[in-house]
Amino acid sequence: MVDKKTERIICTEFFNGKAHDGTIFKTTLAVLKDILVLADSGYRGIQKVHANSLFPIKRKEDIKNLSESERTDQRIKNKEISSERMKIEHIIGRTKRFNIAKNQYRNGRKNFGLRYNLICGIVNYENVA
Repeated sequence: MVDKKTERIICTEFFNGKAHDGTIFKTTLAVLKDILVLADSGYRGIQKVHANSLFPIKRKEDIKNLSESERTDQRIKNKEISSERMKIEHIIGRTKRFNIAKNQYRNGRKNFGLRYNLICGIVNYENVA
């Protein structure tokens, strides 16, 4: 989870094995209802848990039935959402420079959370400096 204003990583959460992004959010993270969550399409199911969430609009099968102005409005809204999320994606990319999240982690599972949080601390420190 990243704070968009300060560009700092607030918290991290891990599951053993493979888990869907939405499942991790629903089962472990608690976000205040007044906080706006900007998420990518991997978190699409969290509207049921957190009503104040914003996603890109999916392309619908019946796009031919939409008028040109509706299609343009959807494109503009998607562009606004993605431009807001770019800062967040850049911060996540900074953590991947350390290759702990990019490749398969082959060390002890017990130390993964500690090491990843240390890397997040380094990334937060770089943002301040």
